[in-house]
Formats: sequence, C-alpha cells, structure tokens
Amino acid sequence: MRIAVAEEEAFLRTLNAGLLVLDEEISKAKKAGKSNLSGESSFLLHDTYGFPVDLTFEIAEEQGLSLDREEFNVLMNVQRQRAKDDAKMKRSGNADLSVYGEFRALGSTKFTGYEELVTSAKVVGLIRDGAVVSSIKQGDVAEVILDETSFYAESGGQDSDSGFIFAEGLSLEVLDVQKPVKGLVSHSVTVRSGEVGVGSKVSAQVSADWRLGAAQAHSATHVMHAALRQVLGPSALQSGSYNKPGYMRLDFSWNESLSQSSITEIEEVANLAIRQDLAVQAEFMSVEEAKASGAIALFGETYDELVRVIQIGGPWSRELCGGTHVSRSSQVGLVSILGEASVGSGSRRLEALVGFEAFQALSAEAQIVGQILESLKVPKHELAAKVRQTLEQLKKAEKKLAGLALESFRSKIPAVIKSVKTVGKFDFLHYSAGEDFSVDQVREMATGLSQALESKASIVAVTALVDSKIALIVATSSKARELGISSGNLVKVASGILGGGGGGKDNIAQGGGPDTSKLKDAIAAIEKELNS
Repeated sequence: MRIAVAEEEAFLRTLNAGLLVLDEEISKAKKAGKSNLSGESSFLLHDTYGFPVDLTFEIAEEQGLSLDREEFNVLMNVQRQRAKDDAKMKRSGNADLSVYGEFRALGSTKFTGYEELVTSAKVVGLIRDGAVVSSIKQGDVAEVILDETSFYAESGGQDSDSGFIFAEGLSLEVLDVQKPVKGLVSHSVTVRSGEVGVGSKVSAQVSADWRLGAAQAHSATHVMHAALRQVLGPSALQSGSYNKPGYMRLDFSWNESLSQSSITEIEEVANLAIRQDLAVQAEFMSVEEAKASGAIALFGETYDELVRVIQIGGPWSRELCGGTHVSRSSQVGLVSILGEASVGSGSRRLEALVGFEAFQALSAEAQIVGQILESLKVPKHELAAKVRQTLEQLKKAEKKLAGLALESFRSKIPAVIKSVKTVGKFDFLHYSAGEDFSVDQVREMATGLSQALESKASIVAVTALVDSKIALIVATSSKARELGISSGNLVKVASGILGGGGGGKDNIAQGGGPDTSKLKDAIAAIEKELNS
C-alpha cells in the first residue's frame, strides 16, 4: 500500500511540474500571437516530465491553441531511434552473453505475437549497463526478460515491434527487441514511470498501429519477391531484406540494372496481387515438407526441424518465414517502388514505400505535378513534352548567357592583367570571378588570361563560387613551366587548404574545395610555392 501511495505521489509531483511548464509555454505562444503550441514544447513535456501528450492537447485546446502533432511525432521518432541505437550499443558493447545464458537456462521465451498483441507475463530478468540487477526505476534504460511476450524480436529482415510494458504505476517504453541467444527475447526499454523488479507481473502491449504497418511491410516484401521472379524469372532470388512500417527493401541476385519498364512491370504485378485479395496463410511443417512444397528458403540460413511457411495466393508466393503478416494481400494497401540500385557484384536492391506511407508519397508527388501543371498551363498528358521543351529552352538560354558573359570578360582582359604582381621569378595573377559561373566558364577565363600573359613566366589562378564550393583553375605559361612550375602541383597545394582536391596537367589544372573561408590562405600557399 505504501508503495502504491508513493508512486501516486511521485506521479502527482511530475504532473504538477509539467503543468507549470505547460502554462509557461501556452503563455509564450499567446504573447507571440501564435495559434498553435509547438511540437517541440509538447515533446519536452512528454520526454522530460512524462506529461501525457493527450493531456497537453486537451489543455492547449481549452486555451484556444492547436498542437503541432506532426512535429511532435517527428521528434518522438528521432528520440526513439536514438534511444534504440544507444540500447543496441550498450547491449553489444557491455553485456556478456553468459548473462543471457543464465536466463535462457530458466526456459525459452514464449512468443504469443502471432495470436495476440497483449500478453500477461512475468519479469524473469533485468539487465542494466551489462549487469544483472534486481530492479529498475524511472529514467533507467535497461533490458527486460519476460517469460512470454507478444513483441516480435528483430529477425528475418523485420524490424522489432514497438509498444509498452505496463503494470500498476509502471510504464516501460519498448525501444528495441532482440534475440541475444537462441530462444531468449530481450526487450530494451526506458522506464517512463514507476519501478519494476524481478518476479513482477506485467502486461506486454504491442502498438497495434506499429504491428499493422510491420505486417503490411513484411507481406509486401513477399509480394514484391514473387512479382520480381514472375517478371525476371526464377533466378532472381532474394538474398536479403529489411522491412518496417511503411518501408521495405529487397536484395536479389541479378547481374544488371533494371530498366524502367521492368521496374514498372514489377510494381504493377505486385499491386495487382494486392488488389486480388489473395489469402495469406501460415503453416508449420518440417524442412523437408517445406522444400517439397516449393517453399523458398534463403541461401545460407539455418532452420529448425519445424519451420513456418507463409504462402500468398497458394503457390504464387511460398516462403519460409517467421515474421508477422497480414491475413489477406489487400490489407497491404499499396506498394510504390522508390528505386533500384547495385549493392555489390551480382546483387541488386529494390526499395519501396508500403501502405499509407506509399499513398502519402504519391499524394505529395501529385500535388507537385499539379503545381507544375498550373505554372506551365498545359493539360496533364502534355506535361512531359512541355517539361522537355522547357529544359531545352533553358539549356539554350544558359549557353547564350554563358557566351555573352565570356565575351564581356574577354573585353576586360587588358584591364584585369594590370593586377599582375611579381612573386619571386614569376608574374602571378589571381582573378576572383565571383558567382554565377560554371567550372567550364572559369576554365575559359583562366585560359584567356594565360594566353594574354604567355610571353612572360606567368601563373594565372582563377577562382569562383560554384555550387557553394570554391572552384580553382590554375594555368601556366611555357616559360613558367621551363622554370619548373606545374599547374597540377599548385592546384593540389591550394585545394588541400580548401578542404578538397584536384590535379591536372602542367599547363592547366582544376581543383577547389568547400571551405570558402580559406580562399586567401590557398592563394597565399600558391605564392609561397612560387617564392620557394
């Protein structure tokens, strides 16, 4: 009873502290004439004070303010990923596997996630900073071992589940779920409130939204694999994958890049399979039975005697898989391929968005297309031709402007070369062209100035700001080269100071770098070389 009272008092203290901060944030927003409360403010309240975001929303609404939930969600996702990465680093860097072996000896973790999202469980072990502990409290980041769990541990290309572990007065946010040793599931958590000890009864609750997204993405991976083999042939076998809510990637054996028409066909086959509402079935059988049924297994993987086979549309897609899936292909919703690329010799990768995330991306693209259509004043079926025409006109205009700019520069050459100064045995000219020039134009300038000074032992360095970086062209006269000066060597020295690189021939070389603040130092380094 005393523990329950103490936990209630601690929660009330947290609530009061959060209310004070929320009042200040609301006051600041009103004074600034804002109509909404920033997601950063609500995230601070949630992350630092454990203040429920729904309560923040209600109070803000009462004060006539809306809440930027999109910004809040972005910050939450960043924080979760950071905490998840930190938990993984701590586990892999500090925890001796013998620690897990001790808990594994108590029995394997029963996975209930195929049948349910919420599971009653008992805490059988706690690990903090790589060491076994008897309890963890608010603010701790630790690992929790349960006797059974509904949380899917990262494996088979599927990311781990997200959610919470609850008990009276206790809230543990699950950051990551792994299988450190075979048969044992470890939940990396941050203790949002309360305290929990070994032997405590808890409720493991997977986020329904997360699991739906995860199931959609994993089933989409199987659908994409089947579509890939249908279009390219049976030799296009999966060699790896990764999926999480809204996203999937599939690595497969193939020796060349896919044409756009092949990518489009694969996408169409996959989405047609989704629209056909194919049954997704799971069945346990022996490895021999699975192989005899035509189920695809990943090369190099080791399997138990009893394996789980997932089939979509019967034999169309039949694979060994321990992941979570939708029950009908139509529940995947939509797949939209982002692109295809090489990931090594004889291996390619397809990436795609899945479900609502795919819809959001396509909707955003449609809005962009709509804006372009409105600007160009053409019907949709003429858009591609109009864009090509506009790009061609732009290229011609840029070429014409470049020609005019160079003509204007050539007329200035007699005035520019008056800035030549003597450095050691040489005549040295640095000309800063400014911005709005291409590297090719800078090279033309350097060539023109060098030709004007060809009768002397001259070195010309022309610099310009191109794509937010310093572009440098150095040209030398034949007399300067006879005295041992190389444009390539000078460019390397200067480019190193600019944080970049470069090189070229003795007569002309190109380089530069991103550090625009070091331009004077780079030119000084060239002069030092000429003086040596």
